[in-house]
Amino acid sequence: MTQNFDDLHDIDQTEEYTRSYDIRYVAEIRHQGLGTYRILKDKDQWILDNKIEAQFKKWDEQWEKIVFKNKSQANKEANLNLAEERTLEAKEKLDEIENLLVHTLDMDDTIDWNSLKDTKKFKVPNPKNSIEKEFKQIPLPESPSHKAIPLQPNQMHFQPKLTFMDKLLKSKAQKKIDHSENSYKTAMTEWEELVKQTNSYNSELDTKYNLLLQEVERQKEEIRKKYNVLESKWEEEKKEYLRVQEEHNQKIETLKELYFKGDANSIIEYCELVLNNSEYPDSFPKDFDLEYNPDNRLLIIEYVLPAPEDFPKLSEVKYIATKKELKEYFISDTQLSKMYDTSIYNICLRTLHEIFEADKANGIDIVVFNGWVETINKATGKKVNNCIVSVQARKDEFIQIELANVDPKACFKSLKGVGSSKLSGITAVQPLIQVNRSDKRFVSSYDVANTLNEGHNLATLNWEDFEHLIRELFEKEFSSNGGEVKVTQASRDGGVDAVAFDPDPIRGGKIVIQAKRYTNTVGVSAVRDLYGTVMNEGATKGILVSTADYGPDAYEFAKNKPLTLLNGSNLLFLLEKHGQKARIDLAEAKRLQTG
Repeated sequence: MTQNFDDLHDIDQTEEYTRSYDIRYVAEIRHQGLGTYRILKDKDQWILDNKIEAQFKKWDEQWEKIVFKNKSQANKEANLNLAEERTLEAKEKLDEIENLLVHTLDMDDTIDWNSLKDTKKFKVPNPKNSIEKEFKQIPLPESPSHKAIPLQPNQMHFQPKLTFMDKLLKSKAQKKIDHSENSYKTAMTEWEELVKQTNSYNSELDTKYNLLLQEVERQKEEIRKKYNVLESKWEEEKKEYLRVQEEHNQKIETLKELYFKGDANSIIEYCELVLNNSEYPDSFPKDFDLEYNPDNRLLIIEYVLPAPEDFPKLSEVKYIATKKELKEYFISDTQLSKMYDTSIYNICLRTLHEIFEADKANGIDIVVFNGWVETINKATGKKVNNCIVSVQARKDEFIQIELANVDPKACFKSLKGVGSSKLSGITAVQPLIQVNRSDKRFVSSYDVANTLNEGHNLATLNWEDFEHLIRELFEKEFSSNGGEVKVTQASRDGGVDAVAFDPDPIRGGKIVIQAKRYTNTVGVSAVRDLYGTVMNEGATKGILVSTADYGPDAYEFAKNKPLTLLNGSNLLFLLEKHGQKARIDLAEAKRLQTG
């Protein structure tokens, strides 16, 4: 990516508390160009920052393609090459949709832990590397131009030239000799003075030059001091960079260790990494919410699916020479509807495949996938958010399926998936199991039983109080249309049977309600017992309510039967709906039981 789109990024960061009262960092991020929005969360600020950076990088890549396309369209004439180019692009997009499931089968969806680690080198160069460059900017003095030392007079040049007569007349010869010697002495005296002057001149030049060299060295020493300070700061920055890097990498190791130990939060974090790595067309939203129950090793995925308008419709572009324009051709509504339905089934199967294939810790036995679509209801013009598909799959059964050879719809149906016959109609269905989105453990109150205090732990109620609570709760639930609830029998093991009579002519009838005040996971036997009671009573439906959660076998048995399983979270939701303030703490109840 060559362009910078930071000015299109909006980030609002806050903090929130988890159910265990740990701080979780929250970032609401938006891309002004694309108009996209997402909420990211993590208990670690560094990991959250990396999620933000990765998401903005993805959005920026999408936006750059749009900008490039618009520029190309504006700058290019409509011609055959452009038509061929756009047709090829349209075909590639349609092929990408067709191969949504096949695409992931050739990939290993397991998270590469080393790829999560920060192995980037500290890229800031040592500032001291620039010291020589700054040294060169100091003007150096020119070397002094010394005067040359004059040549010493040569005595041979002062020897007298004696004639024949000079040799005969010794006095005359001596006179010439004396004159030569005096001339030589005078020349030597003058030479010595000249040497003295020259040496003095050269010495003065050397003194000035040495002073200039000393000034250069002084400036260099100042530069050295400056760069020593800069290098010291650089070393501190590098040390801090490596410390943060090591801290991050250690967190990855900790996450890996906790993941393989079956830590619930780490499994959710791992699955989020898996789904974030999954590549989809740019026009598709990629958002989801996860919840993991370690008791029954069940993962719930609330997945945001693309709406029909997110799918490519362009099939071909032709250049009309007579009109000198491009003409676009689109797939039919029937083709779009078929492509949409098939793609949604493929996304369901693909997501299940990615989670199960990447489950190297063997922490997930069952996955529930709920696919949600946010779009505009064309009849009302209002925005709707409907769950259009819901499917539950066991790992041991799903991994036996040869996905490369299946018909996606038939495979979805064989898994007892729930969805309308025409998914493109965005018809809402009831999710098999939903993520509990509320972090509140307390809700506002009303008097169910006089023995209940505000915020009472339901898991510690005695069986009789629990019986009255369930009866009164469902009386509230069915009283709006004239229904009534009667307790038929109770047992001191924490179970209570009741029968509701719903007068509604369509969905009503006799409904068997059974409640289990349990502190351990509810097994399949309790669900079988309820189903047997429903059959024996000739009831239209059975409802099992528990303070705890259910095992995978329980959910599996309840599929495609007139049974509804309500866990502790569902019970608190019903209490919230009807005004009761309460909580469920199974660990506290177990301590009281053993104490």
